[in-house]
Amino acid sequence: MNRFDDRRILVTGAGSGIGQATALRLLAEGGHVVAADVVPDGLAATVARASSAGLDVARLHTLVLDIADEASVVAGVQGAVSTLGGLDVLVNAAGILRASHTHETSLELWNRIVTVNLTGTFLVTRSALPALLSTGRGVVVNFSSTSAEFAHPYMAAYAASKGGVQSFTHALALEYGKQGLRAVNVAPGSIKSGITDTTAGYLPEDTDWSLFAKLSPILDAGVESASGAPMAGPETVAGVIAMLASDDGAFITGTEIRVDGGTHA
Repeated sequence: MNRFDDRRILVTGAGSGIGQATALRLLAEGGHVVAADVVPDGLAATVARASSAGLDVARLHTLVLDIADEASVVAGVQGAVSTLGGLDVLVNAAGILRASHTHETSLELWNRIVTVNLTGTFLVTRSALPALLSTGRGVVVNFSSTSAEFAHPYMAAYAASKGGVQSFTHALALEYGKQGLRAVNVAPGSIKSGITDTTAGYLPEDTDWSLFAKLSPILDAGVESASGAPMAGPETVAGVIAMLASDDGAFITGTEIRVDGGTHA
């Protein structure tokens, strides 16, 4: 099923994890995709995976983009729109996670997390909106997190940034709905990715692991994080994004889709 034939798509954070899985899924369904990431080696890996999977790499383009830098975003999005000849779908998957006791969180770290996750999402969306609106059927898929609505210890800055993304997306949905734009959040949880595999390394040395007792999925997807925690693969979220960004999601906007295996049921 090629739900994305003739659709022009920009995916940030496409050099690894869910962003990479999403770029490959939308490419497999016929889309013309610009995969953007701050890490060139990650983008090379995305192209290699597409090639090894037998996908049409002629429809896959890469873009080195720092979503935390306004000049990089403005030039990068303009370049992506030019390469694709327009833009139908934006997937803001790029983000970072850091963890620390809130009382020990420096202003520098707080600002870094908020700048990448929240301000970066704003910058890319702002630059992409004129092209998305010109189609009359543009779609923005933003990345919230289960931490935006459910307590995750030692991640106050991350949770705040994702709560901001969630609210931002609701505002977009209402402001531009009459112009045909849809804006939706995905809220992944217990998904194996570069972020989740490195989380344990950021936690404080005196971490109270009992606080994580409620953060395990009900469903068993047969995947484990680097620390052995039960998880699902990033393609699980990519499939949901494919639905949301396609005509199958035509009546979905201004809401969140939680993909966490029942962790927060």
